[in-house]
Amino acid sequence: MINIHEIYQSIQGESTLAGVPCTFIRLAGCPLRCTYCDTLQAIPFDSGSAMGMDDVLTQVAIWESPLVLVTGGEPLVQKNCLLLLQKLLDTGVTVQLETSGALSIKSVPVAVRKIMDIKTPGSGEEQRNHWQNIQHLHAHDEIKFVLKDQLDYEWCRQIIHERLKDTSATILLSPCWGQLNAEDLCAWILQDKLPVRMQLQMHKVIWGAEKTGV
Repeated sequence: MINIHEIYQSIQGESTLAGVPCTFIRLAGCPLRCTYCDTLQAIPFDSGSAMGMDDVLTQVAIWESPLVLVTGGEPLVQKNCLLLLQKLLDTGVTVQLETSGALSIKSVPVAVRKIMDIKTPGSGEEQRNHWQNIQHLHAHDEIKFVLKDQLDYEWCRQIIHERLKDTSATILLSPCWGQLNAEDLCAWILQDKLPVRMQLQMHKVIWGAEKTGV
C-alpha cells in the first residue's frame, strides 16, 4: 500500500521534459516546510488515501502517458515509494522522481530520472540538503534550484562552482513564481556564463498559479 494524494494527467510543466504529456502521482506527506511551497495541500501525511500498488498501476495505465512523474509532498518519505518506482519502470514508461534532496536517493533505481532540489537559503530549509546525494546523480538526472531573490542566485552560483563542477546532471534554475523576475534571472545567468538551464513553470503560465490538479 502507498498513500496517494492524487493521480492526474497533464503535461510536464518543468524539467528537460517540459511539455511532454505526463501522468502525475502525488504522494502525501512532507517533513519540510519550504517558504515557497506551492503544494501545501499535500504536506499532511493524512492528506491522501491508501492505495494498493496494482490499483495505482491500473489508474496510470488508463491515460497511456509516455511519462510518469512521482512527486509530493516528499515522495521518498514513504517507504514503498521505491517499490512503486520500480513497478512503474517495469511497465516500460519513462519515470521521473521529484524529490527535495533532503532524503537519500542512493536506493532509487538508476533508470529513474531524478529531479532533485537543492534548497536555497530563501527556502528556509537550506540545512536539510543531503549533499551526499550529488554522487548518486547520473547524466539523465537534474538538479533544481528555486530562487527567490538575488541572494539566492549568488548562493546558488557558489554551490555550482564549489559542489557541482563535476556533475553530469542538468542544472535547472527556476525563478520563484511571483517573487523573482525571470528577466533578471536571465541577465544574471548570461552575465556569469553559468552552465545551467533556466526554466519557468509552464503549468502556471497556462492555467495560473492557483490551479491544482494540472
